[in-house]
Amino acid sequence: MTKTILVTGGTGKLGSLVVGILRDAGHDVRVASRRSGAGLSTVDWKTGEGLTAAVSGADVIVHCAAAFGDVELDRKLVAAAAEVKVPHLLYISIVGVDKVPFKYYRTKLDAEQVIVRSGVPYTILRTTQFHDLIRVVFAATAKIHLMLVPAFGFQPLDVSEVAERLTALALEGPAGRVPDMGGPQVLSSKEMARMFLKATGRRRLIVPFRLPGKAFRAFRAGHHHTPRHADGRITFAEYLLEHPERTVSYRGKS
Repeated sequence: MTKTILVTGGTGKLGSLVVGILRDAGHDVRVASRRSGAGLSTVDWKTGEGLTAAVSGADVIVHCAAAFGDVELDRKLVAAAAEVKVPHLLYISIVGVDKVPFKYYRTKLDAEQVIVRSGVPYTILRTTQFHDLIRVVFAATAKIHLMLVPAFGFQPLDVSEVAERLTALALEGPAGRVPDMGGPQVLSSKEMARMFLKATGRRRLIVPFRLPGKAFRAFRAGHHHTPRHADGRITFAEYLLEHPERTVSYRGKS
């Protein structure tokens, strides 16, 4: 059955992949964007202007847009969805948002709670960090001879696999909080930095660092990992082989 699907953040790294998969499958896909153009539903996220028109008639909203700092964007979207009775809102979140007291994680958790309390039927998927994000961070830290990396690990996941999971969930009914999704391996930052340097032909002195505070301790404890849901197939090493050195911009879950 063909569905009408609105994707927020549909011009970002993840959202654009979701849009492509859904359109290739024959679905009617709209993209909520600040810009105007073919296939775009123009929305002013600050005022909410255009939101009601964008969500009207949607069978599903796939919410990939990221709010950095507060949840006003999420509140406006949820209010519009509730007003027109959208039957399914799908939200992408992060593993550990309820356990790691990191500011951006807290914002994602607040957004989850806005959705849960809204009365709009929903699905929430939490994932681990994307390969792309880690690569961008390493590219920045490798610009000088001393490469500083955090003294904790990650369970990196390929964004294409997240897009596949999101599109599958979008075509199913609301399921509440679904099982987390993580990458195939939990690796230390030092291990991944070595892989990155080898793949890019650099030599750097890798120095793990520690910071005081609850957030860093929570990361060191691995609360942002989900080893029981190591669903990803593409390893960080395999990702690096498929992505030769280049300038990378990251908009991730946006």
